[in-house]
Amino acid sequence: MTVRTPSSRIRRAVTPLALCAGLTVGLTACAADPDEGTNGVGKLSAPEIEQKAQTAADAAKAVRLAGTLVSKGGTFKLNMRLKQDGATGSVTTKNSTFELLRVGDALYLKADAGFWSHDDKADEAPTEADTEAADKLDDMYVKVPQGDPSYKQLRGFTDMDLLLDGLIGLHGEAVKGDRDQIGGVRTVKVKGGEDGEGGTLDVALEGSPFPLQFARGGGAGVVVLSEWDRDFPLAEPSTEETLDYGKQLPRT
Repeated sequence: MTVRTPSSRIRRAVTPLALCAGLTVGLTACAADPDEGTNGVGKLSAPEIEQKAQTAADAAKAVRLAGTLVSKGGTFKLNMRLKQDGATGSVTTKNSTFELLRVGDALYLKADAGFWSHDDKADEAPTEADTEAADKLDDMYVKVPQGDPSYKQLRGFTDMDLLLDGLIGLHGEAVKGDRDQIGGVRTVKVKGGEDGEGGTLDVALEGSPFPLQFARGGGAGVVVLSEWDRDFPLAEPSTEETLDYGKQLPRT
């Protein structure tokens, strides 16, 4: 079987990056105490709020992470549900969308035939043999071997701790910002630098002080974090849905 694997495109897509603007509604001006009925985090200093958010995220069992990342390689969209022992969701690049499923250490990549037959060299169209081979991979779960160079990179998209650490960290001196709402939940903003050049984090003022949105500095993307601690099922695909190529993903 001869299949052109978009390896360079995968590498660009999976280089550690970070992510749907949330609903923003100002708090009512008539409230005598803006912290009434909240978890009290809004009364803390910016560094303390940031630490509270980080501690809550570190202790969480599950989260949905969705949004857009802008990097030198282009714009990418993530929509992943994550927990400690696995994840499921999708990654969208300029040219394609692929799904990822990880259960424990078993990682699967699912994409359409166009993804598998795509060649990064515009002057080289897929051959008939390439197209036929790609058709066999269409909409199948292709197991990513742990020895394949793509495994570690792709797994990074499914690692809850790695993604949260890499995508919601502020840079620069923490500065307390305005009150907002994200998804109907009151929040307080913490900015990296006076103008948010090091990112802006929205922290929940209701319930646990989870981070609900992170805007990267310089317009480099917005990440929305929701469904904290909401468990979801994970199961390996059936044998009929799976292709296993052994030590490497299919490639030329």
